[in-house]
Amino acid sequence: MKRLAVVVFNLGGPDSPQAVQPFLFNLFSDPAIISLPQPLRWLVAKMISGRRAPVAQEIYHHLGGKSPLLEQTQQQADALAAALTEGETEARVFIAMRYWHPMTDRAVAEVKAYAPDAVVLLPLYPQFSTTTSGSSLKLWQQEAARQGLTVPTQAVCCYPAETGFISAMVETLVPLLRQAMETGTPRLLFSAHGLPKKVVDGGDPYQAQVEQTAAAVIRVLEQRDPQWHGLDWQVCYQSRVGPLEWIGPSTDAEIERAGRDGVPLVLMPLAFVSEHSETLVELDIEYGKLAADSGVPLYLRAATVQSHPDFIGGLAGLVRQTLDWPQGATPRPDGGLRRCADRWGKCPCQP
Repeated sequence: MKRLAVVVFNLGGPDSPQAVQPFLFNLFSDPAIISLPQPLRWLVAKMISGRRAPVAQEIYHHLGGKSPLLEQTQQQADALAAALTEGETEARVFIAMRYWHPMTDRAVAEVKAYAPDAVVLLPLYPQFSTTTSGSSLKLWQQEAARQGLTVPTQAVCCYPAETGFISAMVETLVPLLRQAMETGTPRLLFSAHGLPKKVVDGGDPYQAQVEQTAAAVIRVLEQRDPQWHGLDWQVCYQSRVGPLEWIGPSTDAEIERAGRDGVPLVLMPLAFVSEHSETLVELDIEYGKLAADSGVPLYLRAATVQSHPDFIGGLAGLVRQTLDWPQGATPRPDGGLRRCADRWGKCPCQP
């Protein structure tokens, strides 16, 4: 029987109030997040994590003192392993979190002990960014080399319009859109985590891929039901920090605009596949209050796809397709090695 190891990557989150500051320090120590040389980056990470820890601890207080991300990622991993184990293939799915446990060094050691015939790396970020998937995959390569893991390994770089992912979002959205129609003509906001504008200007394809995801959702909505033709929708970005200019429009500004327009809102977090502080606190609590204060007549937030069968089935399909590619290739779901326009020079796939 062949052994397949799939490694899923995610951000990670603190598992106790005491873990908040070291989690933040790990985040801001990442050169993909703050591109200063050492020791300046260490000093800046220490300063920012110390300053932001009390605010972040208050955020996680709403979540029982810790992030729910690991438990949900484990559920996704279990569902994916079940979907991939068939016939002569035994599949085991490992978790590598970027900034808190279980971290990449542990995942590499576990994969090495499992002794698989092949490894597929699968970021749980549908849209590629150097700050998320790029950072995680780079660290995996470094750690695998350090530990001497030499099993044939391939990576899925992105899947912004993968059919199972899109279908799972559409199924979640339709009941909420119908509910919102009882209040008025709804507006659909697709909210994604933001990035500094200089990162995108430097060739990062994330924003373009977020827009691909939103367009794919709208396309499927229209195909499934003509009533969604002409739906009012907008892509926007949340979670701005620091003084830099960030990509926009911002989610909070779009909520305020909906209040001025008097339209009900349905908000879909399209770059997150699990619930965590940015959805359960920022979107639900903080933006929920902003919507009420701004006069939005109805504010509904769609759940992330989590372990939706269509999403898990889509991930399983990506893994199977990846195994058919030659060593070192990084496939895209529609049959090529690059989905990004030439201007996105940070795309990891060859043109």
